[in-house]
Amino acid sequence: MSDAAADATEAPPAEAADEADDSEHSGPPLEVRNLRKLFGGIVAVDDASFTVEQGSLTGLIGPNGAGKSTTFNCITGALKPDGGTVRFQGEDITGMRPEQVANRGLVRTFQIARALPEMTVVENLMLAPQGQMGEKLWRSVLPAARDSVVTQERELRERVWETLEFFEIDHLAHERAGNLSGGQQKLLEMSRAMMTDPDMLLLDEPMAGVNPTLEDKLLERIHDLREDGYTFLLVEHDMDIIMENCERVIVMHQGSVLADDEPERVRSNEKVIEAYLGEDI
Repeated sequence: MSDAAADATEAPPAEAADEADDSEHSGPPLEVRNLRKLFGGIVAVDDASFTVEQGSLTGLIGPNGAGKSTTFNCITGALKPDGGTVRFQGEDITGMRPEQVANRGLVRTFQIARALPEMTVVENLMLAPQGQMGEKLWRSVLPAARDSVVTQERELRERVWETLEFFEIDHLAHERAGNLSGGQQKLLEMSRAMMTDPDMLLLDEPMAGVNPTLEDKLLERIHDLREDGYTFLLVEHDMDIIMENCERVIVMHQGSVLADDEPERVRSNEKVIEAYLGEDI
């Protein structure tokens, strides 16, 4: 069987149909409707609804315990919602496993970076893309297939170096990930996310524990990617970062969406001010 034929048998027709449907979707890439999540008798997310527009940098904020992280986890498959729907590029992804969600182009980062500490920065990025030919034993053994594996790996290395240069951590390429500073690990986390070729990124407190210099670099990279057409949903406790960088802000309180508006209107919203108990927003 030829490589092309083998590849065709490995890609179910249903997946091809899904891709065709996604390409025709013209609405907001992310649509959350009446999302609900309970832990025992506690309602963590209570009928939350919002959308994220294509190419936007949208902030998701709220006091501690507002349900932000639980919402993130329900969207990306780490938790299964008890009610409501999550649609991405027009497809219902509610309850899908995290790898299924990521394979559709909806990728998240974590507040605590999850790089493989004993591997180098380059090795961490090389492992990020899914469905690599070399993962299949028969491709590594058969001579004709092995040539395809070598070609793909060479192209992948080129992408890795381009990504490292974009995030300005190419000088750390051969450093073990566990030796990086907190800010450098956040840059590595975003680099790994970009290697999966996402359409949208959900960033969970990317600035936490990052020094001001690296914070500026992260924000600059986010804006560069947004200009290239990527979509972002950003959870961040630093209100100045949200208000100065996001064109739209979603506020959660006690599991529900309290406000969804432009930053200045959110800043002056009496309900938001009351929810934050007078904090400087």
